[in-house]
Amino acid sequence: MTFILIHGSWHSAWNWHRLIPILEAQGHTAIAMDLPGMGRDKTPMAEVRMQRTVEKICAVIDNIPGKVILVGHSKNGIMVSQVAEYRPDKIAVSVYLAAYLVPDGKTQQEYSRRDTAGMLKPYVVRDESGQWHTLQAAVYKAGLYADCDDGIVELAKLLLGPEPVESGITPLRLTDANFGRVPRVYIACTQDRAVTPFIQQQMYTETPCEKVFHMETSHSPFFSRPQELADILCSLC
Repeated sequence: MTFILIHGSWHSAWNWHRLIPILEAQGHTAIAMDLPGMGRDKTPMAEVRMQRTVEKICAVIDNIPGKVILVGHSKNGIMVSQVAEYRPDKIAVSVYLAAYLVPDGKTQQEYSRRDTAGMLKPYVVRDESGQWHTLQAAVYKAGLYADCDDGIVELAKLLLGPEPVESGITPLRLTDANFGRVPRVYIACTQDRAVTPFIQQQMYTETPCEKVFHMETSHSPFFSRPQELADILCSLC
């Protein structure tokens, strides 16, 4: 099976570097993408739009024979959903890893605002243009990597970048005919302080999934428990 791995806010393809070798050792292919404006993709932040991001993911999927398992983390569960709407016949399973699972006509920001116990918001700094924001390093350990080794925190200080605002305020356009027929799986992180268990449960209850797995981790199990995460993903093949 081919796994397409979609990172969350402020991150890029590097955050899957511990998971990919485990998946590959099981005979699978894993492709970690840098979304537009993130990591090695140098699209100017002012030009990043959700539609462009979705099209980039679709283009990768279109070049892969057969179906893929599409995995989205955190904010970019919204990308997984919109791609499922556009490519329902190419996706075997949509996987939401502590991710925003948002229904038709709603935005990621609406659900983020409901998550009043999340600890990241006071540390988010918006650019004067209003087009992107960054996350202050003071909250990295407690908010994102509470159960991760300190080396990950140090990497994050070097590699985390700006996050585009537009995608978080863009309503999803989903239909039962397309998005609705792609099997969905949710992987909940029970110690998450970024996307808290409260809002995770609300989302996978409002938009039911075929399976819900629970990991006793913080927001980043691809760093803290990559083997356990890989075992869950491989069980979907």
